[in-house]
Amino acid sequence: MKRIFYVCSYGGSGSKMLCSYLNNFGITYHIHSNSPPNKLTHVGGKNTYHEWFNNKEIPTQKLKLYNVIYIYRNPADAILSRFWTPSHLKHIQADENITIKNVTDSKNDLYKIEEFYNNYTTPNNRNYKIYCVKYESFFDNIEEFNNVLNLSNDKKHLPTKKESPYFWGTTKKKDTNTREKLSSIYNLLIDKMNKSPFIKIV
Repeated sequence: MKRIFYVCSYGGSGSKMLCSYLNNFGITYHIHSNSPPNKLTHVGGKNTYHEWFNNKEIPTQKLKLYNVIYIYRNPADAILSRFWTPSHLKHIQADENITIKNVTDSKNDLYKIEEFYNNYTTPNNRNYKIYCVKYESFFDNIEEFNNVLNLSNDKKHLPTKKESPYFWGTTKKKDTNTREKLSSIYNLLIDKMNKSPFIKIV
């Protein structure tokens, strides 16, 4: 049976890239739920958005097929990459009416990114493991990632880093001033991320 990969993130963190890469080894699901369940469940369904965990638990005997990966990135870059669109905010279960300017003006984590991060990276009484991966270190440590996940290091599958300047709103301009403000607001979380290893299992 094919392996199943759940790639979880708050967006703007390389999750689509990782899904594309892992498609070489199994079936991937892109997940934006802001909190992982204690007992692993399926995703989407008739009454659940297709990028959220639902209430249908995965049978214990099938858990070995599932690999839950949480990929995160410096929140200042993630926000400028994706959070200017209300639809994305809705997908990550945040208030879709909150603008980036609301965050910088209030100097508070209105998107609850730190809570999102803690929900995935803090050990809990789950019936599965979460592989927490730092996006900024991914391309320099793909071999380690593959070894931990027991994946082939075949070079024909390796992803390439393709980053473009982040554009947000309608300005189509890299806003370094806003990034500096966001970096200040998320300073403690960024420091926590910087001190974390490239990959850890919780």
